[in-house]
Amino acid sequence: MTVVSSPPAPAPVAGPEHRPPGVGVGERAVNLLNGTFLLVWALITTLPLLWAIVSAFKSNSEFLAEPFGLPGEPHVENFSRAWTVANIGQYFVNSVVVVAISVPLTMLLGAMAAYVLARYEFPGNRIVYYGFVGGMIFPVFLALVPLFFVVRNLSALPGVGQFLGLNSHVSLALVYVAFSLPFTVFFLTAFFRTQPTSIAEAAIVDGCSHFGLFFRVMLPMAKPGLISIGLFNVLGHWNQYVLPVVLMNEPEKKVLAQGLAALAISQGYRGDWTALFAGLVIALLPVLVVYVLFQRQVQAGLTAGVLK
Repeated sequence: MTVVSSPPAPAPVAGPEHRPPGVGVGERAVNLLNGTFLLVWALITTLPLLWAIVSAFKSNSEFLAEPFGLPGEPHVENFSRAWTVANIGQYFVNSVVVVAISVPLTMLLGAMAAYVLARYEFPGNRIVYYGFVGGMIFPVFLALVPLFFVVRNLSALPGVGQFLGLNSHVSLALVYVAFSLPFTVFFLTAFFRTQPTSIAEAAIVDGCSHFGLFFRVMLPMAKPGLISIGLFNVLGHWNQYVLPVVLMNEPEKKVLAQGLAALAISQGYRGDWTALFAGLVIALLPVLVVYVLFQRQVQAGLTAGVLK
C-alpha cells in the first residue's frame, strides 16, 4: 500500500511582529529627515526669489516701510524704469547675443570631441580626455591677466580683428566656449559611452559615413544629455560676471550681470531699490522659462546614463 504524504506546510510569513525591531522606525526616521532637509532647502531657495518678485511690484516708500509686506497695488512702471533708465534693456540684449553665440558653439564642439573620445580608440585618447578633465579644476582667476592680453591682441589679426578684441561680444563668447568645454566634454563623453554599439554598427553596414553616423544617428540619440548640459551652459553663460568685467569695459557693451552689479552699487546714492528688484526679475525670467520648458528633459538626461 502506497502512503501519500501530505505536502509540507508553508513557511509562516513574517508579519510586523516577526520583523527585527527598529527597522521600520529607522526607515521612517531617515525618510522624515530627508523630507525635512528637502523642505528646508526648498524654502531657502524659493523664499528669496518670491521676495524679489513681490518687491519688484512695490513703490520705494512701500519697500522701505514694509520690506516683507505685500504691495498695495502693483507698480509695473518699475520694470520700464529698470529697462530704460537703468539701461537693463541694453544689457539684456547684449547677454542674449553672447549666449546665442557661445552655447550652440560649445554644444557643437563639445559633442564632437566627446563622441570621438567615447567611441574611437586612438593613441593619446586618454591624454586628451584627461586634459579636458584637468581643465575643470583650473580656476578662472589665474587666467584673467594673460587672458586680457590675449583677447586684446586678437584685434590685430588681419581680416577678423574688427570683430575680435576687447569689448567684442564675439571674443567674450569664444572665451565662454573655452571655459565651458571641459565640463561639456566630460559630461557628454560618459553619455555617448552608454549608447548601444549595435546601432552604430548597423548604420556603418548600411553605408553611413562617420560624419553622417554622428549627426544623423548618434547625436539625435543623445538629445536628453545635450539638453541637460545645454541648460547648465545657458545658466553659466547668462550669470557669468568675472570674465565680462575683465573683457568688457565700454558701458554699451556690458552684459546683464555687469549691469545689475552697477545698479546695485548705485543704490547707495539714489535708493531706487524697486528698480533693482525689477532688474533682477528681468534677469531671472529667461532662466526660469528655460528650466520650466525643459525640466523633464533635464531629469531624463541626468538619469539616462544610470538607467542604461
